[in-house]
Amino acid sequence: MSYAMVLCAALEGVTGHLVRVEADLAAGLPVVVLSGLPDTALNEARERVRAAITNSGERWPQQRISINLDPADLRKRGSAFDLPIALAILGGTGTLPLAGLADVLVLGELGLDGSVRPVRGVLPMVAAAAGQGIAKAIVPVGNAAEAALVPGMRVLAADTLGRVIGFLRGRCALLEPPEVAARRVGSEPDLADVAGQEMGRLGVELAAAGGHHLALFGPPGAGKTMLAQRLPSLLPRLDDEASLEVTALHSIAGVLAPGEPLLRRPPYQAPHHTASVAALVGGGSGLARPGALSLAHRGVLFLDEAPEFTRHALDTLRQPLEGGVVTLGRSRGVVVYPAQVQLVLAANPCPCARPSGDPGCACTPQVKRRYLGRISGPLLDRIDIRLTLPPLKASHLFTDASMREPSQVVAQRVAAARATAAARWAGLGARCNGEVPGTVLRQRRWRLPDDVTDGLRRRLDTGEMSARGHDRVLRMAWTLSDLAGLDRPGKDEINIALNLRDGGNA
Repeated sequence: MSYAMVLCAALEGVTGHLVRVEADLAAGLPVVVLSGLPDTALNEARERVRAAITNSGERWPQQRISINLDPADLRKRGSAFDLPIALAILGGTGTLPLAGLADVLVLGELGLDGSVRPVRGVLPMVAAAAGQGIAKAIVPVGNAAEAALVPGMRVLAADTLGRVIGFLRGRCALLEPPEVAARRVGSEPDLADVAGQEMGRLGVELAAAGGHHLALFGPPGAGKTMLAQRLPSLLPRLDDEASLEVTALHSIAGVLAPGEPLLRRPPYQAPHHTASVAALVGGGSGLARPGALSLAHRGVLFLDEAPEFTRHALDTLRQPLEGGVVTLGRSRGVVVYPAQVQLVLAANPCPCARPSGDPGCACTPQVKRRYLGRISGPLLDRIDIRLTLPPLKASHLFTDASMREPSQVVAQRVAAARATAAARWAGLGARCNGEVPGTVLRQRRWRLPDDVTDGLRRRLDTGEMSARGHDRVLRMAWTLSDLAGLDRPGKDEINIALNLRDGGNA
């Protein structure tokens, strides 16, 4: 037999596609020809596969070996094809029976010694195979727990090529996915640690309850970073669907923590202000990989010292904040990654970051405007809650922390408010008020009386507020009413929402 085929999978963004790895052995000069749009890492598989087969005690065939990755018009990248290529070559020699690989997905990188090493993106690839009716997969030991998350998939783990060969010849068994010990959860930052800043605490609670974006301005030490870091502790744990989405993204990026195959906590990303556009929204040569924006999907993206980011980097966030996805075009194709995040910005009032009134601050009003102006108006218009935090006083710092509400108590109110909103918008598929289209809020059923929204409508008519800002104030008002247990917002909720959007100082 000179032909053999083994099933593998390739990724386009977060979408997996089945790939048939075909091997044909023919008479001719010993050479390996690889076709089917492979990338550099895949072209280098020839030498890895040759050494792995030889070091596993098998004979390398002295023939012309043609490897085809079908479909040929789908670009393939990465090292997950090493193991199926090796098995297809050995199957083509007729020395290795491949009957045990019928309708079995095979993934794995090979070391020169024949070891099978973990690869990125196993979860979405195995999920794609399951969607095509494949019910069995052979993956590296390091990826077995991750692959086993796919419902209905029988996962077997391999640590060496020799073990897989022995399994196919009936001499030994493959490994079962390892038991994943419950990861010890460290203590999360608690909202009770934040001294003073009652308006800031309200803003964070409102952001958590409604999925609203948040901007915090104020002097150093006012608590901007502390408040942002405690926002994830108020968010509900991810459900199964969201958890698989988030885990798949982290798997593709290669940042999935060992011993934690399924992410249940809302992710938190805080890139440094020197981060490039590619690091922030995704990029890289060939097909773009997810950046901090997509790694924060269903969680929080915190940009501390926001004016220190390049204006170009900040403005790349504008479209993803509206659409919930980021589309990246590169030389080898276009990929779309989900990016439903809660954005939190923090900024000092001026470049020197000295407290207001400090004689050492030489920043003129023009310098301060130019500094904060690095956050463009269109981006700031997409931020629901915009608070200016006052400096802390000694009386705030020395209050008893036990007198402040902890995250656990606030999270219960947030969960109740989110449950109310989810039930209300169930027909739209929205999980919180921040996801509801403005057109829905203006429909007859949900439209608020004119005497409730007269102040908001006046701002829109005079040009003080954009239509986008109008809708975001309405969403915040609905969240405030959910937190208060009201049926729908009243004038007080509209006024509080306007105050929070204006800076919280009114």
